[in-house]
Amino acid sequence: MATSLSSVIHITFLDTKTTQRRFITPSKSHRKFLVNSSKSTPDTPLTPISDNKKNSSLSDQLASLANTTLSTVPEDQPEILSKPNPTWVNPTKAKRPMLSQQKQKRSSVSYNPQLREFQQFAQRLNNCDLSNEEEFMACLEEIPTTSLSRVNVLLVLNSLRPWQKTYKFLNWIKSKDLIPMETIFYNVTMKSLRFGRQFGIIEELALQMIDNGIEMDNITYSTIISCAKKCNLFDKAVHWFEKMYKMGLMPDEVTFSVILDVYARLGKVEEVVSLFERGRATGWKPDPITFSVLGKMFGEAGDYDGIRYVLQEMKSLGVQPNLVVYNTLLEAMGKAGKPGFARSLFEEMVDSGIAPNEKTLTAVIKIYGKARWSKDALELWKRMKENGWPMDFMLYNTLLSMCADVGLLEEAETLFKDMKQSEYCKPDSWSYTAMLNIYGSEGDVVKAIKLFEEMCKLGIELNVMGCTCLIQCLGKAMEINDLVKVFNIYVDRGVKPDDRLCGCLLSIVSLSQGSKDQEKVLGCLQRANPKLVAFIQLIADEETSFETVKEEFKSIMSNAVVEVRRPFCNCLIDICRNKDLLKRAHELLYLGTLYGFYPTLHNKTQYEWCLDVRTLSVGAALTALEEWMATLAKIVKRDEALPDLLLAQTGTGAHKFAHGLNISFASHLRKLAAPFRQSEDKVGCFIATKEDLVSWVESNSPSEFVAT
Repeated sequence: MATSLSSVIHITFLDTKTTQRRFITPSKSHRKFLVNSSKSTPDTPLTPISDNKKNSSLSDQLASLANTTLSTVPEDQPEILSKPNPTWVNPTKAKRPMLSQQKQKRSSVSYNPQLREFQQFAQRLNNCDLSNEEEFMACLEEIPTTSLSRVNVLLVLNSLRPWQKTYKFLNWIKSKDLIPMETIFYNVTMKSLRFGRQFGIIEELALQMIDNGIEMDNITYSTIISCAKKCNLFDKAVHWFEKMYKMGLMPDEVTFSVILDVYARLGKVEEVVSLFERGRATGWKPDPITFSVLGKMFGEAGDYDGIRYVLQEMKSLGVQPNLVVYNTLLEAMGKAGKPGFARSLFEEMVDSGIAPNEKTLTAVIKIYGKARWSKDALELWKRMKENGWPMDFMLYNTLLSMCADVGLLEEAETLFKDMKQSEYCKPDSWSYTAMLNIYGSEGDVVKAIKLFEEMCKLGIELNVMGCTCLIQCLGKAMEINDLVKVFNIYVDRGVKPDDRLCGCLLSIVSLSQGSKDQEKVLGCLQRANPKLVAFIQLIADEETSFETVKEEFKSIMSNAVVEVRRPFCNCLIDICRNKDLLKRAHELLYLGTLYGFYPTLHNKTQYEWCLDVRTLSVGAALTALEEWMATLAKIVKRDEALPDLLLAQTGTGAHKFAHGLNISFASHLRKLAAPFRQSEDKVGCFIATKEDLVSWVESNSPSEFVAT
């Protein structure tokens, strides 16, 4: 019965004795407003959820209007369920519920005196060789068709394994046409097919049911939808869910949770929130698994407000998160970039008496490592040992990677030693790789080589990442002979060089001083990427035209992964400068800028122009400085407008092992006699005023130093 109205406005209420909710807006991209109401009279106004009017519910805002336009609801009147976001609803037409509040019951199987006989037939069919089609069909023909009944057919269908036999038996029953085909026959067969992930056959049976006029019930649709999800056919799951709803069938709670997960995996956040709230409006109480699905979805989207929405919903319903939910939410916090909130959530979990597992601890360590919270990560590791929390390969390796990221050498060595002494978590290939990364960053050639020899002796699998770390370490120390030896061992053992390893070798070529060492490294690069070596020879020839360089440069970069394109360009510019090919270096910088490798190189505002070389190598940064100074000199000579302030930023490097460009950059500024001075407030920032620049251009000859 609909509430009588004295106004054109229609508002539906949900009895808070059944459900009382507080919906938090997940984010700006999916705002949902629900009526949060209670059986109130003018004498008993609605209690606001929060004292903050900005966050008050829609029902609070409309309370005064409701008290004057709505009649009092009698105590014995049945509750009126509503969907969220109601606008206007025909009061004479009943609303459809969103999901069935009861799971579908299986049909009972009555006793049959021939039960034992058909049990034996089912056993014989199961014992048949699946690959022997004739044996299976011969066994089927022995079944007394005169005794076939609904109960006996169900008995055999439920007993057959694997799915191929169930499917063949169903087809055999249909071919005999002795008993009418029923929905339950198809349902049992579909469940067996679902176990075998045979969605194609399941969909074929469903279409047969439609064509033959056999009714499809909730179990049929639920089986189809859940199988589609198992097979990662999410579009198919959505298709059959929508078809189910159009047919007037309401999904049970299990199917509803499945379809929520499907929409979440498809990234359809709006649909998930809408379905969730509509289900909640019908009195459905989600389980922890559903909240885990929501948390994972918002985490994938990096939506912090959405994660808070999940936590608020759980709290309002009194649902206690289990370990799976906490793990999902912690991973979501990591993707949303909220280490502080993740730490609080972890402590809340521990305080509630839930012991973390390996997955929990790995997620938290990854979050701390990404945020560079080395102190928190090491404190957590100490708690793991004190409390006897479980450790596995993934957790150990995550800790080692975190130590490598923030340069914690001693802690990493202690961890690695613990792994060696562990009975179940001996170091694997990635553990050794993390240590090679640390020693390589430290430039400790002795320990790096010793670790590599240990890997070879123990038969630890070599990988391209470990090779890159070791080659980089040896290259910085200019141990070229050892570098060549290590590279050849890796390649001979089947390690295929990737673009990052090629970039590492190219960087060493740019740093090599002697021609012999450079040739040795180029020999390694020839095995890894012959086209790159050919391009180096091409640009070294001053007779090569710019158009030829441009075409070959485009080909090289198109075949390289995005992450290495800028480093490739940086190294090639460095190689040109080392060979005093300044014109070619400027051409390569132009091409790198043209193809978008340096999108933040120049930043301009009305009052300030900035040259940002923080993503460039030393040679590329000096080349960019020369280009910029030449351009500024031309602007001054043409008497064009200039900003009041000019900046050049080299940065200092946030990583422990990173080296800033400011020393080389400052030296080159002095060489050019440029009017830039080091900022007193910010290291790695050089400043010049418009007046200083104009005076410099007028009193010097910039073209003498700057390539035009």
